[in-house]
Amino acid sequence: MPVRPPVPLTPAATDTSVPALARTWPVGTRPAVLRGWEPPATVYGRGHRGVDLAASPGTPVQAVAAGRVSFAGRVAGKGVVSLGLTGTDLRTTYEPVTASVKRGDEVEAGDVVGTVEPTGSHCTTTCVHWGLLRGDTYLDPLSLLPPWLLRRGPSRLLPVLGVPLP
Repeated sequence: MPVRPPVPLTPAATDTSVPALARTWPVGTRPAVLRGWEPPATVYGRGHRGVDLAASPGTPVQAVAAGRVSFAGRVAGKGVVSLGLTGTDLRTTYEPVTASVKRGDEVEAGDVVGTVEPTGSHCTTTCVHWGLLRGDTYLDPLSLLPPWLLRRGPSRLLPVLGVPLP
């Protein structure tokens, strides 16, 4: 099996109409992106309509932003949770997830909507497939994340110049 290069942690989309309103990653603090967003050339063309995030079975899955649960159930044997994001025409999807919410529930950013299922993923290891849609059009979910959530590594303090010592 060929080794994939690391996925860059920047949105692949050039769609600036997606607001960076996420306040958290769906799983963990900065999970590894196992496979990035690959928009299909046509509606039914090949591609990857979301991003795959590394996560162990049982890991809590969080809403990235405030919204209302539009679907929580099984599709083709996989657990799926879908959230309409408040004040937008966007919705996010998370799978395979055992839902802890039901249709109509309102959630805030960081609220747990379910847990990662041990099976049902299309990844070679356990992962969460995170999707973003506007109507029937798939978008890059990383575009929801503000730059401070995309950056890797610890914060750095810079020297303060010209300030008198106490």
